[in-house]
Amino acid sequence: MKDITSNFATYYHPKSALIFYQADGDASKSYVEHYDMDKNGNPINAHPLTVREAKKLAESLHTDEEKDRLLKSDGILDSSLLSFDAKLGKVIWFTKAQYRPLHFNKGLGIVSGNAHTPALLWVADRESLSLFALASNRRPTPNTELYHAPFFNVYQNGNVCMGTVEIEANETSSIRELTRLWEAYFFNSYFSHLMSEHNPIKGNCVMLWESLVNADKLFPNEVLLKNNQKLKDILL
Repeated sequence: MKDITSNFATYYHPKSALIFYQADGDASKSYVEHYDMDKNGNPINAHPLTVREAKKLAESLHTDEEKDRLLKSDGILDSSLLSFDAKLGKVIWFTKAQYRPLHFNKGLGIVSGNAHTPALLWVADRESLSLFALASNRRPTPNTELYHAPFFNVYQNGNVCMGTVEIEANETSSIRELTRLWEAYFFNSYFSHLMSEHNPIKGNCVMLWESLVNADKLFPNEVLLKNNQKLKDILL
């Protein structure tokens, strides 16, 4: 065999080694020993793996692909953004009361059209969405009270059932794009039913939206139901 290592442009030399020890019969008990390597590649200076060394190892294993998935701003952060965790890909933001297109399943007997919706608080990552209502358009503070989102397809805890909607938010690393995607997914989907018999408002939810769609009436915030949480209870 021919030795071709001299043709390599980059040379790699052993710098350290880890040995994992495990107790007989007990996989939960383990011990990691760290070795430095001398110029000949022989292990020396054996010692328990320190916290600092473990952190450096974790950083080196953090791949470029994982870094690309970290959420990041693509400009000045919008004033509607309340909190985000770049690593988890989780964002909390709010939207003011708006006139939006709404789509209803025929089984509800509500004609699809435009209607005023209340201010909303959104909590999302790349795979799931939770939604709450707000009593005013003011930017929420940690002590702002949350209300149930007055829509169909939303569970009592705020989780949104997206049904057969295909979510394609896994690849984005833009905070702005992620928030816009979820707003579009939610309001472009069809409302079909109340979740687990949860009625999110004071009164009849079907009658409420029948009275609002294509009527150009402001959303009546007095029908909102508190969910006994404040913003600080769900902040990241």
